[in-house]
Amino acid sequence: MNLKKTDIEIYEAIKQELERQRNSLELIASENFPSLAVLEAQGSIMGNKYAEGYPSKRYYGGCQYMDVVETIAIERAKLLFHAEHANVQPHSGTQANMAVYFAVLNPGDTIMGMHLSHGGHLSHGHPLSFSGKYYKVVPINVRKSDQLIDYKELRKLARKHKPKLIVAGSSSYSRIIDWEKFREVCDEVNAYLLADVAHYAGLIAAGLYPSPVPYADFVTFTTHKTMRGPRGAIILCKRKYAALIDKMVFPGIQGGPMMHTIAAKAVALKEAMSEEFRLYQAKVLSNARKLAETLAKKGYRIVSGWTDCHMFLVDLTPLKISGLEAQNMLESAGITVNKNSIPYDKKPPAETSGIRIGTPAVTTRGMKESEMVIIGELIDKVLKSRGEKRIVSYVKSKVKSLLDRFPLYPDLKY
Repeated sequence: MNLKKTDIEIYEAIKQELERQRNSLELIASENFPSLAVLEAQGSIMGNKYAEGYPSKRYYGGCQYMDVVETIAIERAKLLFHAEHANVQPHSGTQANMAVYFAVLNPGDTIMGMHLSHGGHLSHGHPLSFSGKYYKVVPINVRKSDQLIDYKELRKLARKHKPKLIVAGSSSYSRIIDWEKFREVCDEVNAYLLADVAHYAGLIAAGLYPSPVPYADFVTFTTHKTMRGPRGAIILCKRKYAALIDKMVFPGIQGGPMMHTIAAKAVALKEAMSEEFRLYQAKVLSNARKLAETLAKKGYRIVSGWTDCHMFLVDLTPLKISGLEAQNMLESAGITVNKNSIPYDKKPPAETSGIRIGTPAVTTRGMKESEMVIIGELIDKVLKSRGEKRIVSYVKSKVKSLLDRFPLYPDLKY
């Protein structure tokens, strides 16, 4: 292997990371394992070429095959999501959202988006994000009683503050989002609707979660979560906004596109058109529900009471441990989750009162509902023992036995 000969330090780090992924129960909702075909495309020589601009409108010569690849990616995205226009160049979900904001807003304009601890994302208006620094933000909160979006309150806030754009979408809201109701509110106050479906995109592609495409002016999503592709993002929009979005992505906020990543996005989009992918997404959903059900039976409170997607939040308040403590305890046992704020959380974001759990990665490895019951029981043992060494050691051995039955990238050699 050339890398091993050239840079042993980086080679060893990659090798060790592969072993970590193979030997960890990956339950972070925003992570997944793309196919070897996706990895192959992403690691290809397509990254050698500068291709500033768009197909047939490049600023460099020699882009004929870049045009082929990007056009294929665009057409597949439009076909898969029934969209009028697609831009496949954004490097990340945040940059996709930035492109939309910069395309239709001016600094100081009012936007509305879900509060971070209520399921939102940093790029939906958090004060530490560009979105919170450039715009006046009116946060959308869920109800205290059931942790669901209060659409009456949404309408009330919109009428009062007259936002120019409303962001619908989240990073930890586990229930169905009613895109049509968001559209109705936007129409009332003459606001744009941006649907950020970074987490739900794969389920939407499979027809298992409602699509915002018929209702939203703009739809953004990442390609590496439920879509099981490379790290990156895509913007979908109505045809009338196509030129506006394209100009804002390039030259507005980005330079040359990462063509190797766009090639990998194209591969992932093709995979998402298959019946195998649809069945995979159905298993992701059933696995999330079975794992949530298992933990609920153990006495854990699932935020909002249930899940309609690939993830859910667990409230750890009754156990009197923080999300950070739980994350560390579980990681020591070979189970990877992330700490996560819950609605009306009394703990700071660095600690949190909850953890977020997702099933895309374990489903990719081939696990089904029976394994979710086992995983739920192992999580329960670690948390209720408060990370007792003997229990952690026992659970780690059980995790290893489970993972051995579902090998990750067995054909990938390092």
